Amino acid sequence: MANRTAVISGASIAGLSTAYWLRRTGWDVTVIERAAAFRDGGQNVDVRGVARDVLRKMGLFDAVKARNTTETGTVLVDGRGAVTAELPSDGAGGATAELEILRGDLARTILDNLPVGVSFIYGDTVSDVADDAAGVTVTTTKGQRLSADLFVIAEGVRSRTRAMVFAEGDVDQRDLDVTMVFGTIPRTDNDDDRWRWHNAVRGRQVHLRPDPYGTTRAILAYSPGDDVIGLSREQTLAAVRRRYDGVGWEAPRVLDALDKSPDVYIDQLQQIRMRTWHRGHVVMAGDAGWCVTPMGGGGASLALTAGYVLAAELSDATQDQEAALTAYETWMRPLVDDVQDLPRGLKALAYPQSRLALALRGLLNKVLMSRPLRPVAMKLTQVAETDRELPVLRAVVS
Repeated sequence: MANRTAVISGASIAGLSTAYWLRRTGWDVTVIERAAAFRDGGQNVDVRGVARDVLRKMGLFDAVKARNTTETGTVLVDGRGAVTAELPSDGAGGATAELEILRGDLARTILDNLPVGVSFIYGDTVSDVADDAAGVTVTTTKGQRLSADLFVIAEGVRSRTRAMVFAEGDVDQRDLDVTMVFGTIPRTDNDDDRWRWHNAVRGRQVHLRPDPYGTTRAILAYSPGDDVIGLSREQTLAAVRRRYDGVGWEAPRVLDALDKSPDVYIDQLQQIRMRTWHRGHVVMAGDAGWCVTPMGGGGASLALTAGYVLAAELSDATQDQEAALTAYETWMRPLVDDVQDLPRGLKALAYPQSRLALALRGLLNKVLMSRPLRPVAMKLTQVAETDRELPVLRAVVS
């Protein structure tokens, strides 16, 4: 009997986790990636909650821990760089998690440990998806036609492939009115092993985080955001520079360094909510189906978990593929909904606009970080937590 076949679009964490687990359960897997080669780099992500169990099942827990960013804690600083509050970072679920790793390093760890038999097509994208009773046929921009039993869309938040399968009414794209700029900048003697976070009026944030490569990962985040989609890098950074006029601490250094940074990434935060994550022989995994954004956190953990749960449900011989996809969605929905339902007032708290709001934020920080309330503060960073057992996965490939 021939193996079942799957095509996955997207070679980041969700796509690679899905490829890993589908192959472990006997599927023949092909991954399509628009980049010309595997994409290293990226900013900090972490592995929390049930995703830690998924890593253990992969045998990769220690490998991921060994590639830690070197970050040891999280502090809030004022305009002079003085620490005003320290976020809880003890244990597995603090602001700085035990498994804190760069996105590219996590994806690379999975890639390097894929079971034999996963094939890749780099430098190509999906141009058409034809689904019928017999299966799905995926056509790429370069003219390849791939027939499969399953097509997994594991692309980013602005997936173009998603619209080839799901109607506009099936997808709710929610703009959070937050712009974020990420980049790698030179490390200085003033940088240390903590995530340092500065808030300024008019909803502006500056973040500096260590990495294991002798550089520093910088983030500028602000709300209300700008409409930067479609602008050139130079135009966008000029707009960001105007927005950060007058911000102290390390903002001038970050702005100057971003002009020369090799890996600037700019995004307008957008949540994705879908009525269903599957249709016919097509299923969503990761940001394309449920982007939770950095405000919610846990995107990498959900992506890792989704690959396992999808493969586990499909490995259950007692249910057909449609039932398996429904079971996958039923298991994952509570985890995703929990992260996407942002607490009321979170954005106003995270991006204070006035001096009064900033002062109130500082007061609240001190209250929350006090010893009696530290357990409450810890819960704010917990994601992908569940009391449910992961579905049983019936592996056939070691």
